[in-house]
Amino acid sequence: MKSLNDLKPGQKGVVVSIDTMGALKRRLVDMGITPGVVIMIRKVAPLGDPIEINLRGYELTIRKSEAQSIKIKSSEEL
Repeated sequence: MKSLNDLKPGQKGVVVSIDTMGALKRRLVDMGITPGVVIMIRKVAPLGDPIEINLRGYELTIRKSEAQSIKIKSSEEL
């Protein structure tokens, strides 16, 4: 299964699970990253961190390490 940081700018994916525990998982869920939501990669910083994503009609910037814990199905797998 892919993680969110495997996608390139412009690609979309659907969240399957969040593979982390504790405060980080709560923070990601509070930001709207929940199973079933469609996420599109908007931009990636020149050195690869942070990543700007679009979900639920708004933009959000997350760290690459946070994106690794978000497991997705890419649009090709749907």
